[in-house]
Amino acid sequence: MNRFFALYASLALVGGCQSALHSWSDTAATPAPADQSTIKQTPPAAPFSQQTLYDLLTAEIAGQRNHYDIALENYSAQAKATGDPGVAKRAYQIAEYLNEQPASLNNALLWAKVAPDDIDAQRAAAIQLARSGRYDESMRYMERVLQGQGDTHFDFLALSASESDPQTRAGLLQSFDRLLLKHPGNGQLLFGKALLLQQDNQPEAALQVLEDEPASQQDIMPLLLQAQLLQSMGRSKEALPLLEDGLELHPQDKRLRLAYARLLIEQGRMEDARAEFTLLLQQNPEDDDLRLSLALIYMDDQAWSEAQAYLRDLIERDAHVDIAHFNLGLIDEQLNDHDGALIEYSLVGPGDQYLAAQAQQTALLLNLQRPADARQRLAEARTDQPGYAVQLYMLEVESLAAKQYNDLAWQAAQQSLQQFPGNLSLLYTRAMLAEQRNDLAQMERDLRQIIKAEPTNAMALNALGYTLADRTTRYAEAQALIERAHKLQPDDPAILDSLGWVYYRTGNLDQAETYLRQALQNYPDAEIAAHLGEVLWIQGKQEEAREIWAQSLQRQPDSSILRSTMQRLTGSETP
Repeated sequence: MNRFFALYASLALVGGCQSALHSWSDTAATPAPADQSTIKQTPPAAPFSQQTLYDLLTAEIAGQRNHYDIALENYSAQAKATGDPGVAKRAYQIAEYLNEQPASLNNALLWAKVAPDDIDAQRAAAIQLARSGRYDESMRYMERVLQGQGDTHFDFLALSASESDPQTRAGLLQSFDRLLLKHPGNGQLLFGKALLLQQDNQPEAALQVLEDEPASQQDIMPLLLQAQLLQSMGRSKEALPLLEDGLELHPQDKRLRLAYARLLIEQGRMEDARAEFTLLLQQNPEDDDLRLSLALIYMDDQAWSEAQAYLRDLIERDAHVDIAHFNLGLIDEQLNDHDGALIEYSLVGPGDQYLAAQAQQTALLLNLQRPADARQRLAEARTDQPGYAVQLYMLEVESLAAKQYNDLAWQAAQQSLQQFPGNLSLLYTRAMLAEQRNDLAQMERDLRQIIKAEPTNAMALNALGYTLADRTTRYAEAQALIERAHKLQPDDPAILDSLGWVYYRTGNLDQAETYLRQALQNYPDAEIAAHLGEVLWIQGKQEEAREIWAQSLQRQPDSSILRSTMQRLTGSETP
């Protein structure tokens, strides 16, 4: 860490040479405080006592030796004792640097009190009060900044209140309105009010505030907020000309152009978006996030060679390396370069892309009918990255089962629990595989072991309850298990589906229909649609059942459970 504290120019302080406090070392490194402003040299307003000088020198020496608590304590005490603006400011800056919030607030308030004409002091007090949730007081200090023609942080006040209760936000909004009566048309106030309305889920009102203020059509932050509000209201096409006008005024502004480029992607104008990202990269050649965005846009356009060039450039620049290797693997697959894809996936290191790369590599090898190679690579990965071992076992079991390598999947499941006995995730994975193998006894043993270890495991409760309802006649047990899961997660569509299904099995068709409709509304899945259609069919609502099946087939045309349900009930796999 660079030295934060500067030594005084002379050790004569101890001897009473009070003028020594007027100068700071020009060579000591001084990191920026929280507001990124440089710590300025503020001479004291009056001579100090020998004790004050001694305490301040002790603070400086303590800071040099990394005893920041002593430095902060001494400066805070002397700021209070002397009422000197320079000492109070220094105490505040040290507290901010150390992220000591109570001390930051106390010293900011003291600094604002002893320096009533200092805009920076008033702003610091306002921000600290807002951080402490004292919004009304914060507004009073911020008004002093506004009167002093300084840049305010009304946007910070609005954003800081986003997690507060509705009454606090309503009170802060009234404070904004009171200030606007005194300062009508003030762009800083209007922007802060719009932000507050947005945080309070009033996008229409926030947009109206900005549209009524001409300055918001030119200033960058209001423009960005307007565009964001229009997007949130489903009016993205209106945001495009707004941002285009802003770019005419501010052609070099990265934020505006980035928002515009992303909006073009949302509108499906990929060629235009590519042009904007290219320009952004020309303006910001060191920005590797932009380089990655361009690569992904080219991938979306299936312009593989261009995408490869940007991704390889990222690797060369040691930026987004894992994402680059992963996407290069995807491109190689598209180009049927299987060996190249496997190499790229193997180069993805631990992190956000690691499991995705392992999954893609495994799927590729299984598609090539090379299960032994897939298992070997996963075994090597578990050795190289033991922290991922459990997830890699789950990936192996599920991938093999999905490709109907059932015996190999069972071997992997058994091996995983030999290495990690009692692991609940692996037990659940084996239970699901056992159900596919019609080994309901093993499935039940594994799920009950999970429930014993975690009585509130809704997923295990629901899985066991649904299987008992669907594959056995133990309906009372099934219903009890599913109802326990429902109490834990009342909106989970899988649990709602199970609850509807067990009610169907027990003949409570009205309840079954209610829960299955709710499940399908929450998650339009083919299995839920099959269940709801069956309940409706049995109730004599065949036309509605056919409509639901037809809609689900459009979304999931390969659903075997949906087609088997229709075949069983109607004699045809089509509605």
